[in-house]
Amino acid sequence: MRALYKVPLGITAVAAAGLVYSAGFESRSFRLRRVTVPVLPPGMRPLRVLQVSDIHMVSGQRKKQRWLRSLAGLRPDFVINTGDNLSDPEGVPETLDALEPLMEFPGAYVFGSNDYYGPKLRNPARYLVEKAQGKHGLNGNEPAVGAIHNPWEGLRDAFDDAGWLNLTNTRGTLKVDGVSVELTGLDDPHIKRDRYDEVAGGPSGVGDFALGVVHAPYLRSLDAFTADGYPLILAGHTHGGQLCIPFHGALVTNCDLDTDRVKGLSTHTADGNTSYLHVSAGCGANRYTPFRFACPPEATLLTLVGTDWAV
Repeated sequence: MRALYKVPLGITAVAAAGLVYSAGFESRSFRLRRVTVPVLPPGMRPLRVLQVSDIHMVSGQRKKQRWLRSLAGLRPDFVINTGDNLSDPEGVPETLDALEPLMEFPGAYVFGSNDYYGPKLRNPARYLVEKAQGKHGLNGNEPAVGAIHNPWEGLRDAFDDAGWLNLTNTRGTLKVDGVSVELTGLDDPHIKRDRYDEVAGGPSGVGDFALGVVHAPYLRSLDAFTADGYPLILAGHTHGGQLCIPFHGALVTNCDLDTDRVKGLSTHTADGNTSYLHVSAGCGANRYTPFRFACPPEATLLTLVGTDWAV
């Protein structure tokens, strides 16, 4: 009788150990990714951009709060927040406390679906099913019913009061030590709130440099930004795949982006133009699936340099 249960029990033990590791250690093993991107006009001084994304704050996550506050020590030129700050309707005060030191720097933000709506318990296997069906978020699925509305207005007001630019389907310009950065942003494509037609046309030329910002890197948004000539696009949403297979990588992206570009720096081509794309794996997870495996939580410090920079 023992032989019949040896393998299943062994598998169960390994799975349990993996869950303990992914929830108890890796999900709180915060990292800083450093990336250099040659996108600035030749001769322009480097710009250091801190991207934070997918915080998914839940009340009581003290280690995450301390880590986020510590990022101010990097002294970036400006900060880009690519959304999904919340995973708890009660999490706004703690999110703002964690981001308070970063709001001392110039910055801009877009929101993601989890800023607007609270998470719901769902089977993680549905992500694989949706990938196979080509359905993600409200893009092909039925509209959400009974969604919890988060108090996102408090986040918006605090960010605005700090001087961060709200890039919800609009444009803005940051002045950073004599450098003008033109920003164009979209609301979250994952829930069909993006309105690229309202910001179409590409960089106006008023800034020394331009970049696009969006929460979820759906191909329609990447295609539009790239076709319009933005040299760099920043996004989040994917969690880097969240539960990855060592030496293989992510299984899903939770959008129509391919898994080869689920996190980090890559390129995107559309209409003969090519842009750099940086997708942050983010530093949090849905409160009902607080696991990360082979994909530690992160923020990214991007150093933007001139196109004449020697690799």
